[in-house]
Amino acid sequence: MKRDIIEVTDLKEAEIRFLLSRAFAIKKNPKKYSKSLSGKILAMIFHKPSTRTRVSFEAGMLQLGGEAINLTSSELQLSRGEAIKDTAKTLSGYVDAIMIRTTKDEDIFELAKWADIPVINGLSKSFHPCQALSDIFTVCEAKGLDEAGVLDFDFSTLKIVFVGDANNVSRSLLNLSTILNFKFGIAGPEEFKFSDEEILRAQEKNKNVYYSKDVNDCFFKDADFVYTDVWTSMGDEAQEEKRKRMFEKYQINEKLLSKFEKNVFVMHCLPARRGQEITDEVIDGKNSIIFEQAHNRMHFQKALLHWLLTDGK
Repeated sequence: MKRDIIEVTDLKEAEIRFLLSRAFAIKKNPKKYSKSLSGKILAMIFHKPSTRTRVSFEAGMLQLGGEAINLTSSELQLSRGEAIKDTAKTLSGYVDAIMIRTTKDEDIFELAKWADIPVINGLSKSFHPCQALSDIFTVCEAKGLDEAGVLDFDFSTLKIVFVGDANNVSRSLLNLSTILNFKFGIAGPEEFKFSDEEILRAQEKNKNVYYSKDVNDCFFKDADFVYTDVWTSMGDEAQEEKRKRMFEKYQINEKLLSKFEKNVFVMHCLPARRGQEITDEVIDGKNSIIFEQAHNRMHFQKALLHWLLTDGK
């Protein structure tokens, strides 16, 4: 039976641990897997601009011995009104998997419904599962784990604090915390936080999920990782000036960083607006693992592709 990855909740805890282990194995010994997807083709559909998603998936597929086809929305008949159902059925006869980066969740659901091959969410309005899953791979690597270590690691010993908007990245991290049970704090303006209902649903599964509008809240102080993202995501540009004013006090700078533990790791999914949500001193500083995080997108996605197109299907 084919598997789709629309959100992190499509995976069980054991499967996530397996994928993390496989990512460590592939990163450590890429030659062993260099022909593992020979003859396989990934179609990549982009309705939004992309650097990391495009290059990490394409390079990852090539490094596994497969091929990738990049398709912008203007190149597809979708731009002329073809039904997603028809596109899904057609591509299912040409390629082995589809990755889509889109502005609407509905596009992902519809594509997955009608495709006979795995569909991977490369980003949608509400979810960014590949980002969150590869972030946890980076977290594990920063904590010194390896291929065997992630299989029985106690994730409840970790605390990750997200400072910023209730966007697709923070939502996928929130959902992931309910599966792996790591402590997850969210700090940001009340107007741009998750709904009380969404927070309560998460807390029913993980009692160590916490929101505060005060970034100085004592819950956050002993965080292992502090994570931020742009204040204005693609599609929210009309609110940009308002968001700048409201998020200003949530900037990750040296002063704020000094309130966390001295050895806290700093994360950002990129692209960053340097000087807005994060300063140059922090993004390029000794606590930053931001570019390791970006590079690990490819390694985790290679593990995901390998699993979906071989033993995972």
